[in-house]
Formats: sequence, C-alpha cells, structure tokens
Amino acid sequence: MNRPEIAGVRQWIYAARIKGKYQSIHRVSGILLHAILFITPWLSLGGHPMLRLDLPGRRLYALGQIFTPSDTIFLVLIGLFLAFALFFFTALYGRLWCGYLCPQTVFLEEWIRRIEEKIEGDRASRMARDRLPYTMDAKGLDKVWRKGLKWTGFAAVAGLLSMTVMSYFSGAAALWTGEADQVSYALTGALGAVLFADFAWFREPRRSLFRAAKAKGEPLPKEGACVSCDKCVSVCPQGIDIREGYQLECITCGRCIDACSSVMEKFNMEPLVHYTTIAESEGRSPRVLRPRTVAYSALLLGIATAFVALMANRHDFEVAVNRAPGSLYTVDADGGVRNTYLLRVTNNSPEGLTGPFQLHITGMPGDAEIITTPLTINPSEQVTVPLIVRVPAGEVIPRALPITVHVEAPFDRVSVHTTFMSGGSVTPES
Repeated sequence: MNRPEIAGVRQWIYAARIKGKYQSIHRVSGILLHAILFITPWLSLGGHPMLRLDLPGRRLYALGQIFTPSDTIFLVLIGLFLAFALFFFTALYGRLWCGYLCPQTVFLEEWIRRIEEKIEGDRASRMARDRLPYTMDAKGLDKVWRKGLKWTGFAAVAGLLSMTVMSYFSGAAALWTGEADQVSYALTGALGAVLFADFAWFREPRRSLFRAAKAKGEPLPKEGACVSCDKCVSVCPQGIDIREGYQLECITCGRCIDACSSVMEKFNMEPLVHYTTIAESEGRSPRVLRPRTVAYSALLLGIATAFVALMANRHDFEVAVNRAPGSLYTVDADGGVRNTYLLRVTNNSPEGLTGPFQLHITGMPGDAEIITTPLTINPSEQVTVPLIVRVPAGEVIPRALPITVHVEAPFDRVSVHTTFMSGGSVTPES
C-alpha cells in the first residue's frame, strides 16, 4: 500500500469504527470518566464542594477540606504525586494515559466520532463526501447540511463540556442557573470556542501520508502472514501503520489489536498485532522491578507519607498576626505602651464548626491588657480584627519581647509567634 508523501497539505484521518475487547475497555473507562466529570461538581462533603477551585477567594475545596495559599505545600505534593504516578504507570504499561484516560482521546471517542458516524456515515462515506466540492446540486447540498448539522453537534458538545469544566471554578448551581458572574460566562464561552476548534479542526492533523512497509501477504517474523486487509490502518485514530513497528504517534489505544483480531479469527490464526514490550519482542522476560520503577515507587511512597503526615498536623483554621501598618508601638499619656496588630482568622473547618474563638497571649507580664473583638466565624469565612496589647506603666520589659498569640475554638487550637515592641523600660506611673 504505497502512498506518496504530500507535504504542506492537511490530510484528514478517517478512523473506522471497530468493536473488540479493548474498545469495550475504552467504553467502560469513558463512561466512568464522564460520570466523574459531570457528577463531581454537584457533590459536597462536610458542607463544602467535593472539588472546586475558587480563584477569587483563593481557595481550593477538595474532599471536604479547604486549602488556601498557606497550604501550597499540599498542592505541590498532590501535583508531584500525580506526575510521578503517570511516570510510574507509563513505565509499567506504556501510554496508558494517552490511549485510555486522556480527555482528548475520551472526548473524541465518546462524542465526536460517534456524531460523525451518525450524521455522515461510515469511513468510506465520509471520505467520498469530503472529496466532493460545495455546490448547489443534490450532492453538494447534502454535504452542506450534514456538515452544518455535524458542526452544530460539535458546538453543543463543546458548550456542555465547557459549562461542566467551569463548574469546578464557579460552582455548578450558580453557573447552570444563570447566577454566576459575567467573567465566568465569558470564560465558559472562550473555553467552548477552543474545544469546538479542537473538535472541528485541530484534533488529529496529519501533514504527510505514511508508506506501508509490508507488501500484501508478506510474512511477519514469528507471527504468521499478514493478509494486507489494511484494517489496522483504517481504524487508527493517529493515521499510522502499526505493521511498520512502534511509532512515536502511537497512543496504544488498542484499536489495531481489535481490528487484527476480528480478521485473523476468521482464519483461525492468532492476531499479528498485540501489546508487547521490547524485552518480549527480543525473546526476554519483561521485568517489573527495574531501576526506574523502583525509583518511582520510592518517590510515590515518600510523597504520600509526607502528605499524610502534614495532613495529620493540619489545623481547621488559620491565624495570622501582623503589625498594623505604620505602627511600631505607642506610648500612652499615662506611660503605658501599646502595640496594635491585625488578627486574621480563616475558618477552614467543615460545616457547623463556628466557634466561638477564644484568644489569650503568653509571654507578657501578668497585668498586660488584651483588647480585641469577640470572634465567631462561619466555615469558609475570614475575619480580620484589630488586636491591641497594652502593658501598663511601671513594667520593665525589653525593647523586643517575644510573645505567642493563642486562638482556641472547641474543635482546634492555633498558636502564632510575634513580638511586642516597647523601646525599652516602660516609664513608671507618676
């Protein structure tokens, strides 16, 4: 099947529909992934969204927990774990992500190709119709309305997916009921336009045709004889010929395996295409325990251990004590010294844990005064109040006195260190 190379011309890939074991796995994984994608934004745990990234509020809601910028280490650990998990499973099973879990693969397989087949027909019909020009005769008009209906379907899918993805940022209920802000809908429209462009044009470009390496009926080593049915080529979503051996474009989706199996079983022969490793192809036994897999396993275990340890010591609310801008310390008329701070408390606890929050300070003289506002903070809320610490006249304290601010709630306790500034000994009362 020799074909000339065509440089600089867009060559569409027309992947034929195929049934088989691996396509059944595709279908199951696609259904599960879509269920996770569409259902998760509507779920809540502990009164918080199951998963939501609130960019304006700088919060990440995940599995009943609230993560803020001070929890960046957790986000880094999660990102590292996912990255090394991808590397680990790729080292074991090849491009598992590309073939079965990548959103591009899943969306094309579960939505786009099915819409094309319903509206434009099978592979041969699509290829024949695309060769026709846009004219006003019956065939030309048939092409126009089918293309228009197909692109309308693509736009509907892009809109549905963009709304679903944005639900993870703006909240599903608000977005789908029209109560989200204008920025959310503008971003939804922009994302929908990008998805539509991907589905309609960018999804699988090829700028050159391949050349098959095997002539019709030429035997493949240790495998039997290829009947050159070309079915493995016609079903490939990447437009490659797997008979030429492994190629970088291959996403290991298993379509060619199912295609070859459907043909060779008619001849009572083993399929010529199957999943394998370089070691197996060279007659050696594949090894699971290799330096790379051991290293990835150790990294995953270390990251998971660190995450669990940090989560075990994580508090349900955050406390920050900062000196009021432009204020170091103030000497009152009676000789007492006061420091003014801004106390910020963020309640990241599950629904129902509101306080009250109690405050006391250690490291100060026994007769020091603490002046602040009573704190009752709802979950997901942040409150900033003035905190005044005053030492009466007559006390002798250093210029910089380390103190600790303790904030307690019925469900947790947080301590923050700061410094009380005095400029030296406090002047005695006259």
